[in-house]
Amino acid sequence: MYDHLDIRCPRLGGEVTFAYCQREGGDLPCPRILACWQPYFPVETYLRKKLTQTEWDRCFNRQPKDKVTTLIELIEAAKKRKSLQD
Repeated sequence: MYDHLDIRCPRLGGEVTFAYCQREGGDLPCPRILACWQPYFPVETYLRKKLTQTEWDRCFNRQPKDKVTTLIELIEAAKKRKSLQD
């Protein structure tokens, strides 16, 4: 019913459909889907009916990584890319 609706994605910077947002994380919705779509329709109610409790928890109830951990992971990924290029 809502799959055809589109908005500007703050992460990607372009237009995306609600269908894309529901599968942005592979088998899970984008973690920002609630904030982005709530002004347009009751997205939380819609997703709670569609997702299992386990899927909901995996998407919306996980703890974010702290900034130091994220930076270390980004540095390691850059090192790997650099070594593959050499």
